[in-house]
Amino acid sequence: MKYSNIMDILISPIADLTSHLIILFGFIIFFSVLSLTIYILSKNHKKEWLRKIVGSKKSLTKLSEDEVKSYFGKIFIVMFAIGLLSFFLGIGIGNGIKVSEKISNNNLNYDYKITFNTNETKEVYLIGSNSANYFYVEKGNKNVKISPVGAIKTIELTNNKN
Repeated sequence: MKYSNIMDILISPIADLTSHLIILFGFIIFFSVLSLTIYILSKNHKKEWLRKIVGSKKSLTKLSEDEVKSYFGKIFIVMFAIGLLSFFLGIGIGNGIKVSEKISNNNLNYDYKITFNTNETKEVYLIGSNSANYFYVEKGNKNVKISPVGAIKTIELTNNKN
């Protein structure tokens, strides 16, 4: 967050969703299961077992149809927000741990060459980038370096897997 601007922060969830197909499918499945659960709960709101599951102290049988939709809509929003926060926080922490382990075990693939404006070229493992900076580890060094976009002339992918 320290090296990001507001647009990077707002766009990063979309970038995370589209980075891998499995993440997009996981998000769609999460949303579908949550929606289906809320739908089933709202259709069965008069059942006593539901009141116990939801933890409602008042009876849901006396609520009108609009009140039921509002009640379960609020539950949906809270559950969706908690799930979304957990989803993206888990992705971020998991990716961070994976990169940290790669750096500490020196198990990096230096697939990029960065040429700076000074015409100095370095082989690097590119961790990521945002609109203002590139984050990388130089070959033979375990420290993460940050370079502003304006200081870099070119980035060359040297080991294209496709």
